Amino acid sequence: MKAVILCAGYATRLGKLTENTPKPLLQVKGKTLLDLLVDNLDEISDVDEIVVVSNHKFFQHFKTWAKSRVSNAPITILDDGSTCNDDRLGAIGDIKFALDKKKYEGEIMVLAGDNWFDFKLSDFYKQYLRLGRKNMVLGARTNDLKILRSHGVAKLDEKGKVIFMEEKPQVPQGNFAVGPFYIYNKDAVAKLGDYLASGNSHDAPGNFPSWLSQITDVYAWDVSPKHRIDIGTEEVYYNIDSIIDSLSATNVH
Repeated sequence: MKAVILCAGYATRLGKLTENTPKPLLQVKGKTLLDLLVDNLDEISDVDEIVVVSNHKFFQHFKTWAKSRVSNAPITILDDGSTCNDDRLGAIGDIKFALDKKKYEGEIMVLAGDNWFDFKLSDFYKQYLRLGRKNMVLGARTNDLKILRSHGVAKLDEKGKVIFMEEKPQVPQGNFAVGPFYIYNKDAVAKLGDYLASGNSHDAPGNFPSWLSQITDVYAWDVSPKHRIDIGTEEVYYNIDSIIDSLSATNVH
């Protein structure tokens, strides 16, 4: 299985923080967000390659990072050729770009490179195996309308199967917020071209499992009470250490 890490965004909402540094290489608690991901992936022996998709602007930053990063699986850095928000391929476009570049048609784990989290990706993968390699999304339940409107929102049956999913709905039809972590089996990967050829959105990675859930099985893994933080503003980043400390204290008590 290959892990595809999406790092081609420009994170313009973070202002000067990401003017000369890609968001996945920002440090939290002394470690980059990308290192956190790779540390987790190193616990999954079936991951035989980690593919990081960058835009052209930050390609050399990721190449430099990879030279000093030791991991259990080889790391490949790909340049998707985009130079700004206006010409980017979009998250789903970048997944297809990576698969085509690697000439790969097997199962993949897709991950956004710009989130902090405290759950184990190895547990996510174990659930994928327990379910017989069914396609997987990851998320948590919340009643926070702001969070629901900025995520994919899924309705699940009693077994955790996705029966409906919508990306960033203004009127959510459920309360399970899906984060940017997915596992797709070989059959789903083969359908990615059909999805794009049909004129569906290239952006927002949750659009693909939303479409996929209507034609094949997609299951959800609920990470609650674990946490995930999308560092979407400068304020969140500058306060991230105290936010994490407060979450840890809550877990203790």
